[in-house]
Amino acid sequence: MSSAFQTAVRSAVRREKRLDALDRLAEEGDTRNLRLFVQLDGMPGGLRRHALTRLAGCSASDELERIANDYTLDASLRTDAKRHR
Repeated sequence: MSSAFQTAVRSAVRREKRLDALDRLAEEGDTRNLRLFVQLDGMPGGLRRHALTRLAGCSASDELERIANDYTLDASLRTDAKRHR
């Protein structure tokens, strides 16, 4: 697991650092970990949406498709994933 992903999931880390870590994942093209972050239960909604937006910026249509079809996720996240793919 990348250090950026580990930073993003740590609740003790300030929000700004977590956002930076998600941005770093996107810059590195680490779409798998961005998708996993979106799917992780317990992550703050704003951070999950940021990761989802970054996935869309990476043109990660396969990962967005997986999120859109993940019925364990909140319907609004699935809808956003469908809209971005």
